[in-house]
Amino acid sequence: MPAVALAGASSAFAVDALPDARFVGFAQAVNEFDIASGQLALARSGNENIRGYATRIIAEATNSASMLSKSRQEAGVSYAPDGAMGPKTANLLSQLNGLQGPAFDSAFANAQLSVHMDAEAQIGAYSQNGKSGPLRRYAQETFPTSKAQLEYARRIAGGR
Repeated sequence: MPAVALAGASSAFAVDALPDARFVGFAQAVNEFDIASGQLALARSGNENIRGYATRIIAEATNSASMLSKSRQEAGVSYAPDGAMGPKTANLLSQLNGLQGPAFDSAFANAQLSVHMDAEAQIGAYSQNGKSGPLRRYAQETFPTSKAQLEYARRIAGGR
């Protein structure tokens, strides 16, 4: 696997870009997770940092989902579920759904960190090596936001 070197990236990731339809599924799973987990955070957390992050992530994921839909249509690429991220995010949402207060906050922060580490790596890889021009542009446009989300997720998770 080639290492992906991106200017200003916080780490080097050794991932290959997913095939087009699976990348769409991956990105859609991340967006859906961010919206759903953010809504849970607004309902279950009293922590201002968590709630602020949740408000931000919902808005950014909603915008990203709209951009993804337009890029997918422009590319003529159908959606294919990603075999890893879809089940991962479903499991994390299930875990979060049973928690409240500080226990929720900790699990939410860890879930965000895990998802956004994967998202930064895959969006970065696709932005460099993706096959579809419209989807590669989507990845290039959303990569800075993905990096910022990962950095904020690290902060709410205690700097990991």
